[in-house]
Amino acid sequence: MDRNLALEFVRITEAAALASAEWTGHGDEKAADKAAVDAMRKAFDSVNIDGTVVIGEGERDEAPMLYIGEKVGNKSNNAPKIDIALDPLEGTTICATGGVGSISVIAVAESGNFLHAPDTYMDKIACGPGAKGAIDIDKSATENIRRVADALKKPVGDITVVILNRPRHEKLIAEVRATGARIHLIGDGDVSAAIATGWQDSGIDLLIGTGGAPEGVISAAAMQCLGGDFQGRLNFRNDEEKARATKMGVKDLTKKYTVDELATGSVMFVATGVTDGPFLKGVKTLPGRQAKTHSVVMRSATGTIRTIEAHHRLNQKPNFK
Repeated sequence: MDRNLALEFVRITEAAALASAEWTGHGDEKAADKAAVDAMRKAFDSVNIDGTVVIGEGERDEAPMLYIGEKVGNKSNNAPKIDIALDPLEGTTICATGGVGSISVIAVAESGNFLHAPDTYMDKIACGPGAKGAIDIDKSATENIRRVADALKKPVGDITVVILNRPRHEKLIAEVRATGARIHLIGDGDVSAAIATGWQDSGIDLLIGTGGAPEGVISAAAMQCLGGDFQGRLNFRNDEEKARATKMGVKDLTKKYTVDELATGSVMFVATGVTDGPFLKGVKTLPGRQAKTHSVVMRSATGTIRTIEAHHRLNQKPNFK
């Protein structure tokens, strides 16, 4: 996959971040998400790819979302065929409330290298490079915390576990507290949380819990680039979701997926901060219709991680709204 595409994808996440940031703190999740989707979809038109959205925001009849199966890019002659996993605004509630850690994100791989995950739940566990190989989703939270502590050579009391603050996690939270480990509860945005486990100075060591399956694939793509670890298992709410998964090609509904099975081959991950978070700064507005964005570009082929701080003159930029 052409590494020069990386900057093109940064421009796309920047466009979505700039558009959604205008709705920060306004309390309108739908408006913020729509702004990000519209900007991202339009920005894709400027990129010479033959792209297929395999991880998106829903099915075709749920437009204006960037839906699963949607074709993006200008698809000119010799345009590379790639699969795309995306979330124009990961953390819509975070953005709408002015909270911490909303991002715009794209992960790309060669065709067929992402799990085509249905829009259901996924049980997840993630850690950074220092504990790669130590985690096992089949083990208890207690056992995984001890394994990560041993791998990182830290006492259990110094391990910080990030968990989505949901009623379904009450028993999990109680178990983690009983170990003596620290907990960082988040209201939304578990892609950012998974990445934080592999991000230096984030203070996060481990992610455990249940969240969206599409976000799990995106997280796995990021962990491939970071050298971290991720495991997931689809967690279906009803028979309809099971039927949809089977239709999408999932053969074993109880399978434990490794990071290599969720996102394999040459993977590229790009994200731009919308609000300040554990690894990316949010959009900053400046006088005279200007703004600054903070983005990250990661490639699994080389392990290179680049951060990009861009200064935008909004009156001179292409209109992606």
